Amino acid sequence: MTGAYYNKEYRNVFLELGYPEKEIKDKVEQTFNTMFFGSDDERIYHEVGDDMGYIVDTGNNDVRSEGMSYGMMMCVQMDKKEEFDRLWKWARTYMYHEEHSDQKGYFAWSCELNGEKRFQGAAPDGEEYFVMALFFAAKRWGNGEGIFNYEAQAQQILHDCVHKGEKGNPGYPMWDPKTKLIKFTAELPFTDPSYHIPHFYELYALWSREEDREFWKEAAKASRAYLKRACNSVTGLSPEYSEMDGNPLVKSWPGDYRRDLYYSDSYRTIANIAMDYAWFTQDMNREDDWHCEIADKLQYFFCNTAKHCQDGIYEIDGRIIPGKALHPVAIIATNAQASLAAKGPYREECVRKLWETPLRTGDRRYYDNCLYFFALLALSGNYRIYM
Repeated sequence: MTGAYYNKEYRNVFLELGYPEKEIKDKVEQTFNTMFFGSDDERIYHEVGDDMGYIVDTGNNDVRSEGMSYGMMMCVQMDKKEEFDRLWKWARTYMYHEEHSDQKGYFAWSCELNGEKRFQGAAPDGEEYFVMALFFAAKRWGNGEGIFNYEAQAQQILHDCVHKGEKGNPGYPMWDPKTKLIKFTAELPFTDPSYHIPHFYELYALWSREEDREFWKEAAKASRAYLKRACNSVTGLSPEYSEMDGNPLVKSWPGDYRRDLYYSDSYRTIANIAMDYAWFTQDMNREDDWHCEIADKLQYFFCNTAKHCQDGIYEIDGRIIPGKALHPVAIIATNAQASLAAKGPYREECVRKLWETPLRTGDRRYYDNCLYFFALLALSGNYRIYM
């Protein structure tokens, strides 16, 4: 058995565990509708005028390139073209840098709700998801004109991500030219394990401009090798930020925050590893597949080693430190999504826990519920490649 890119088959893990097909379909649709069209205390999507909309980070009361690109990916997966186009126009109107020399071609990572840029700099995970969502939109709905020529827009963003810093294109590339690894920001020489999405790069290598395709093939290989280094060999946990060699970033951070822990950003790493396995592994029967090994170790850690504290803060070697996770529902979601790759005894436990967990409410619901919905899509066989 091979991944979905090769066999065009997407596992419905919920169905495998006996949940009725209609209940699965209803849960996915109801979750999307709550996040996009629910009450003011539930939704994260807001429409602006006749043709724009934004996703709000409810914990920080801003609009982030991360959330906008996540929203676009959700919409293309759910066949919601109007909402997709509204989000894309808002992002392209307010977040995109048309003229700023060093940032031209990138998206400001944070804006006020009125569109004013809070920060000029870009966070590369936003660009990654913008590009992939745009490519899928082109394949699913076809290209339009101007900014709605989705494929051309995606290709331009990718070209800038690779070629910034070259003659006539001032600034810094988002991927390190030497290692082919994504950086935390274009200007900084370290990375974030959860930014590494090799299954996206495989598709970039098919659809980017001809001169960039070899780069993306190499980037996919480099990120897979990096992820194996970045995840702890016992627990499967990865740090929030790391050096380019995969070692946790231990330098001090403004506000005395530690970024070498398994915390917030880190939760996405296992979700990405599982999706890479589900889409692009060429032999799902191998006993030594690194994706499966990491997924099994992480589920063992949460369901066995840390079963008394599944919403804590952790050293990547598994030591529990004082404090509670800021995003506990996100942990549940990504632990479950790991079951796309896991082969160990905790796959079912993690998936059933997600099924029984409701969407988060309150000010911090944005991040948790985004990862929750991506896990629902993935585990129901609805997170798909559009060709």
